[in-house]
Amino acid sequence: MTKLTLAGSTAMAAALAANAAFADVTPEQVWQNWQDMSASYGQTMTAASATRNGDTLVISDLSVVQDQDGTVVDIAIDAVNFTDNGDGTVDITMSDAYTIAMTVPATEGIDGDSPTNLTIAVSQPGMVTTVSGTPDAATYDVEAPAITIKLDAIEGVDAAAVDATVEATMSTVTGNYTVSGPADAKVMDVAFDAESVAMTVQAKDPDTQSDFQMTGTIADLSVGYALDLGGLALMGSNMADALKAGTSIGGSFSHGLLDFAINVTEATGPTRIAATSDSGGMDFVLDAAGMVYGISGMGTVLTMSGPEIPFPELKVGYGEIAMNIAMPMLASPDLADFAFLTRIVDLSVSDELWGMVDPTSILPHDPATVILDTKGKVRLTTDIADDAAMATLGEAPPGELHALDLTELRASVAGAELTGAGSFTFDNSDLVTFQGMPAPTGKIDLKLVGGNVLLDKLVAMGLVTEQDANGARMMISMFANPGAGPEELTSTLEFKDKGFFANGQRLQ
Repeated sequence: MTKLTLAGSTAMAAALAANAAFADVTPEQVWQNWQDMSASYGQTMTAASATRNGDTLVISDLSVVQDQDGTVVDIAIDAVNFTDNGDGTVDITMSDAYTIAMTVPATEGIDGDSPTNLTIAVSQPGMVTTVSGTPDAATYDVEAPAITIKLDAIEGVDAAAVDATVEATMSTVTGNYTVSGPADAKVMDVAFDAESVAMTVQAKDPDTQSDFQMTGTIADLSVGYALDLGGLALMGSNMADALKAGTSIGGSFSHGLLDFAINVTEATGPTRIAATSDSGGMDFVLDAAGMVYGISGMGTVLTMSGPEIPFPELKVGYGEIAMNIAMPMLASPDLADFAFLTRIVDLSVSDELWGMVDPTSILPHDPATVILDTKGKVRLTTDIADDAAMATLGEAPPGELHALDLTELRASVAGAELTGAGSFTFDNSDLVTFQGMPAPTGKIDLKLVGGNVLLDKLVAMGLVTEQDANGARMMISMFANPGAGPEELTSTLEFKDKGFFANGQRLQ
């Protein structure tokens, strides 16, 4: 069952202003396009009256209702004003505050579960949306000193009465939107910025004597997305067909300094979780060319304490984290690019946690780093975005691997470091030589520094037996040669002439 979240419902409310972008230069055309777009979203929009007052069209007692899989959202706005500026643009202003009533149905299969009713208050004094352009290519700009979203009631009871607070305020909000195309195939580009975001969540349960508090701030929030709904009618049945028809979805967000704190008080004692981050972000694109997904973060520290943690405080931090995936989604006779990146730099944990595995500090407690950066070429023979087609494959792959480049391999922990780089091509006409894998050609160069010292220390700690350590050393000696330094080993692993070689010696 799909349930509309709080964020989703408020986004739908915010879209009311966005819909007006599909307007012409008069207030009546803006209002009509607003109604048309609302209907295309499956919403029911009604108003008590729509009357002209000079250069302004005034909409009174506006109601917008949407039922999505039994979750009903009802937005009620006292007044919306569409004002003709006399220069080919229209200003849209609303009541300073309005309400969102949400009913989430009971969960199927759970006896005694009942629907959940929420009342949410939205405050946006001074918010102005300016629409320009034409219905076929409209733009609009949004400015608001602040937008506050607050839980007013839950299950029909005032939030204050049940001692619950859920509130978020965005300050110095600006946005720019461009919209073009017909109603059933819109192309939208949206940019949204807030100078700061502050959030508070608090709840008390007198029966269990528990108290939950969460506070958070985000600086320099920036959100953007781009939609081309050329294949909108096909999205519900087959995403692959929708992508082929022109649908594309892209989005990104970034933030500056982030600071969160969670405090939970229970009978067993208090628990505290705090997190800070210098910056972070995410990017996502899905279209006929493929999918790209990436996340990043800088300067993050997580601190935890509580009765379940066996020492006063646990701290985990990293200097940088990143992940990126790029891959094709549709079958094609042509080769397509793919990429995969995992990057964790300067991962550190508190000495208390180190003490659980290394109480006598035998190992260096330096921050750890793991980097795996790859790219390559594939040929898809099946649409990955087609669930039915993928289900028919069973364990067979949806395509062929033709090239793989290991741009960077780096793993550094406890004083030892492994690095490497290399590249391979694959012969998909030969699936026999390497037992079902396309025959590779290429090599990878590896270097290990400090490996023997780390192995000795693990033996001294009792984590590895001397017998196992000797077995590991024998295995390493088969694949590695002494390097330039006393604690350096190097190895070149190569596939050529349908064989596998280590440092020039054929092993297969």
